[in-house]
Amino acid sequence: MARVLFDLCGIDEGLRFSPYCWRVRYALAHKGLEAETRPWHFTDKQALAFADHDKVPVLVDGDETVIDSYEILRYLDRAYPEAPLLGNGMAESRARFFKHYAERALHPAMMRTIVMDLLNAIDPKDRDYFRTSREKRFGRSLEEFHSPAKGLAQLDAALAPLRGQLEDSDFLDGEAPAAADYLVFGAFMWARVVSTADLVSNADPVYGWVERMLDLHGGLGRKAMRITDIEGAYR
Repeated sequence: MARVLFDLCGIDEGLRFSPYCWRVRYALAHKGLEAETRPWHFTDKQALAFADHDKVPVLVDGDETVIDSYEILRYLDRAYPEAPLLGNGMAESRARFFKHYAERALHPAMMRTIVMDLLNAIDPKDRDYFRTSREKRFGRSLEEFHSPAKGLAQLDAALAPLRGQLEDSDFLDGEAPAAADYLVFGAFMWARVVSTADLVSNADPVYGWVERMLDLHGGLGRKAMRITDIEGAYR
């Protein structure tokens, strides 16, 4: 069976915006592995019934089915040990920190900044689900939650640890990128695909890192479809 990654899509099947799926796409490219990225919508729950799961990413690799972006990275290191992503022992523990850092510090700040752009980028059939599920999570309407000024201020503070690292090295993992970079950069791809918001200034060390990440693996991130590439979609 061909390797397949179920990958969240928006109003166009080519618009792929999940930060978790982007982690896996970069990890696969890091390993030099090909995969079909199969488009999936929030409401296509039945399409993942075989995995006994209802969210992406889901990776099918021959007889193996793996869910959760971090577990997929762990699987890729076990199954394809060349060009390691996470490393072992203490190295993996450090990488796990970046997973939690991205999800608990960066994602909330970015969500507050881009949530209405994100809603616009989602397929119309998924918008009711997205609005209902997120408003329940936030305890308020999307319009009330949306505050770019507050989100950018929150993000600016959250990026301080990255700035410290990126003042000393080109990548979070040192001289070359690996799991820490991909675990964090997925969030930046999420924002880039659905929004034109400027998250960092071009004088920020994080900006230079984002540019390097976009150019990796043959321009994987830079070539990705954005909402601005779809005529009439961005407002």
